[in-house]
Amino acid sequence: MGKPIFIPKVYKSILDVIETEQAIKKIKDHFERGLADALNLTRISAPLMLRAGQGINDDLNGVERMVTFDAIDISNSPIEIVQSLAKWKRVALARYGFTIGEGIYTDMNAIRRDEELDNLHSIYVDQWD
Repeated sequence: MGKPIFIPKVYKSILDVIETEQAIKKIKDHFERGLADALNLTRISAPLMLRAGQGINDDLNGVERMVTFDAIDISNSPIEIVQSLAKWKRVALARYGFTIGEGIYTDMNAIRRDEELDNLHSIYVDQWD
């Protein structure tokens, strides 16, 4: 069980919901540009799901249960929601032909059904990788 979520009783946002979303986007864009420029990175779109059994969906510490499902037009292969892109990124670096001094980053979205929830952790993951 995660730590309890704590919201201070006196907390009051100075922005409304729309302003908060716009501020998040501005900060995210600014950070992405700065990071990419400083480290010579290219943004690559990340998969939300992968076919099971390919060895590129990192199962983190090996005990988390994957979110899996089947798809009508993809037979004999369960689909898994991405847990971590550590292995996928290595495959992507080679696939796109990046060399020393170049790199990639991506904005990963995932669902981690066994995540311990607290102020920093959620079942829904939206993170840079």
